[in-house]
Amino acid sequence: MRRRPLLAAPLLLAAGEAVDLLLVLAVDASGSISPEEFLWQREGYAEALTSAAVISVIESKPRGIGVAMLEWGAPGGAETVVPWHRVTDAASARRLADAVLAAPRSRQSWNAIGDALLAARDLLHAAPFAAASRIVDLSGDGPDIRSLVPAAEARDRLVEEGITVNALAIAAEGQVTWGGQPLAEHYRDEVIGGPGAFVLSAEDRRDLARALRIKLVREIA
Repeated sequence: MRRRPLLAAPLLLAAGEAVDLLLVLAVDASGSISPEEFLWQREGYAEALTSAAVISVIESKPRGIGVAMLEWGAPGGAETVVPWHRVTDAASARRLADAVLAAPRSRQSWNAIGDALLAARDLLHAAPFAAASRIVDLSGDGPDIRSLVPAAEARDRLVEEGITVNALAIAAEGQVTWGGQPLAEHYRDEVIGGPGAFVLSAEDRRDLARALRIKLVREIA
């Protein structure tokens, strides 16, 4: 079913120091992600976060941005692996990238995307910063399978609170979901939402870093 247009409700602000954006990186750590794929995912995020293009757009924000990372997979089991960091320049971006590379992998299974979105919402609510703009950046290599709350329902709850959800489909060209739908289309219909929400695709490690750079620049800008 095609994703219906949704109108964002008035924005709810977190308490604390103001930043220009709160961004949750929601990363797939489910059983389909091999140790090798897990490593290149982490390296891809670290590379993108410290790229010249991303640092340039971060430095254009007067108050910087707040970034945290969670891993998802198991129903109701999404886990924060990198707590909130305030990023304003190359040095703070490097500290965030180092934290991403150093964080141990959480225990996950299956593909519970809806539960991941709700966990990301809770992480935004608990942020030590205040921001009018709040984004969940979800990446994954498969569809929603075992969520306690289906992805589309969870997505709608976030959008109603003024949170935008974007997605990155990590899949080889031609890969489809169990229902025969291309993964990017599944994410477009069931996962993304909010003003300007979008999906990008990546096919391998090098392509992942490229897609992440584009995605982060677009989200932060």
